[in-house]
Amino acid sequence: MDQTVREIAAPGCQDPKPGQPNGKQWQAEPAVTIDTAASYTATLETTCGTIALDLNAAGAPHTVNSFAFLAGQNYYDHTKCHRMTTKGIFVLQCGDPTATGMGGPGYKYADENLAGATYPAGTIAMANAGPNTNGSQFFLVYKDTQLPPSYTPFGKVTRGLDVLQNIAASGVQGGGGDGAPVAEVVLDSVTATKN
Repeated sequence: MDQTVREIAAPGCQDPKPGQPNGKQWQAEPAVTIDTAASYTATLETTCGTIALDLNAAGAPHTVNSFAFLAGQNYYDHTKCHRMTTKGIFVLQCGDPTATGMGGPGYKYADENLAGATYPAGTIAMANAGPNTNGSQFFLVYKDTQLPPSYTPFGKVTRGLDVLQNIAASGVQGGGGDGAPVAEVVLDSVTATKN
């Protein structure tokens, strides 16, 4: 089979665990229930390895609260990372249960933590469709990236940057610089924990 149109596993990647995204929808952003003085971590168990994150609850409380809420609802489980960029910006985008780039949880919320925002390798930030349109989609920066301060940064990778770099090394389907990754990257499970 032609591997330019078929997703293949990158070295170190496995088949996804059985299951489908639950695609739940909500009418409004969940009430903020996190403790902004506490530390929070998240773990992304992907088909290509584990990525561990420290989340910035103090700097981006609505974002971390929403991310933790969605993780607690198993919203991210079995979702495919649908977009990777390898030219100009260096990110892997995930968090859309439809894997189209158009999906979300049914609510939107405001941007946070944008003053002086930068996007070095290891940043996790919210993807959006313009100001104050955050939902469930996020991106992971695998190489220092220049972006305008328009995307809420809400944490950093503490383990698994090599996983992202391995995925990136496999390239984009069709050989371009922006599109679905060649490697099939599925979030088998996402958990967020107060420490």
